Amino acid sequence: MSNLRDAVGLCIPYGKANSQYETEFEPATGTIWGYFKPRGTACFSLGLLKDIRRHDSALATNGGKVDIGGGEMQTANYYVCGSRDPQVFNLGGDLALFVLLIKARDRDALAHYSRLCIDNMYARIHNYQSSAMATISLVQGDALGGGFECAMSSDIIVAEESAQLGLPEILFNLFPGMGAYSLLSRRIGARAAEELILSGRVLSAAKLHEMGIVDVLAPNGG
Repeated sequence: MSNLRDAVGLCIPYGKANSQYETEFEPATGTIWGYFKPRGTACFSLGLLKDIRRHDSALATNGGKVDIGGGEMQTANYYVCGSRDPQVFNLGGDLALFVLLIKARDRDALAHYSRLCIDNMYARIHNYQSSAMATISLVQGDALGGGFECAMSSDIIVAEESAQLGLPEILFNLFPGMGAYSLLSRRIGARAAEELILSGRVLSAAKLHEMGIVDVLAPNGG
């Protein structure tokens, strides 16, 4: 889908060069397309988190408008978040980094990582201080842990039929700490949210659509 838009020239790339979070603007609809493109494991690395924050903080500061070049500000009506990898939306927290920091007893670095995650989630949940912008998560492939929480931070979740989503943290003695309980409770109620979190299950997009978590179930590649 994105390749077709690029080919016909409907989307304008903008933002930092060589970013792990690639952004495009579609003037016809006022849509921001943001794509995760992490280096290495498809998780929320520090580099990816910082690149997201750089883009999104500017968006919020500008009141929901983007600078697509030459100082030309465009109003964003929609903000779609997806991944350049059709097999993986995002696998969540950077577990390898967690292990390194825990072994080093580097509490400050762990707290810094957490704050970056919280800042990014908070900004999206509050629509970047724009009352006119709708946020959409486009989930292709796996969305696990923080990746699932990220998807739920949008107003609308669109997931392909083959997508798998879940919160497996309980399986290795952690818990989803970036809003999963609150975000799930708003969609399916507190009891069902707790049951899903404690189960550690990874479910199909179709099942989550049936439960009321996924808003739109889309055909693969559609």
